[in-house]
Amino acid sequence: MSRITITLSNDLIDELMSVIEAKSRTEAVIKAIKNEIKHSKKEKIKNLAGTVEFTDADTLRHGDERFG
Repeated sequence: MSRITITLSNDLIDELMSVIEAKSRTEAVIKAIKNEIKHSKKEKIKNLAGTVEFTDADTLRHGDERFG
C-alpha cells in the first residue's frame, strides 16, 4: 500500500463523504477511486456492443462452419 499526499477542497471531500456515506476521508477516497475504475470498465464493455460475436461452446464444437 502506498501513502500519498493530495490537496482537496474541504467542501469537496465533505460532500464526497456524505454522498458515499464514508466514515473517514481515506474510506471516501478509496471508494470513489474504486467506483470510477468500475464505471470506466463498464463503459469499455458497453463500447464493444455490436463489435464482438458471442457463441457457446457446443456451437463452436459442432455447429460452426468456421471450425469444421
